[in-house]
Amino acid sequence: MRRIKKIDEWRALLEKSDEQPFLLVKLSVTCVASITAKKELLKLQTDLPIVVVIVQFSKTLSETIATDLGVKHETPQLLILKDKKGIWQATHYHIKEATVKDAIEKYV
Repeated sequence: MRRIKKIDEWRALLEKSDEQPFLLVKLSVTCVASITAKKELLKLQTDLPIVVVIVQFSKTLSETIATDLGVKHETPQLLILKDKKGIWQATHYHIKEATVKDAIEKYV
């Protein structure tokens, strides 16, 4: 997992997502659902990069991501990004290792 903090990091990743799809996860350090989601992602076996945004420390970045993708901001939230757009998402307790693995196989 790689944490990003800046809008230019986000935009560079988004721009390259047509060549390299990735997982983006927005987490809260004080939310039980976020802790559970992170544990599920640590079990995930994938070649896709996993990019993390900690919303308390990067509120502007989190809002920019929601605006750029046209999605409602949620925490925790996991998105699969490909071809410069979010192609799949899960939130809260729907972020499960098996569910994410299935979505990667289906959409990437």
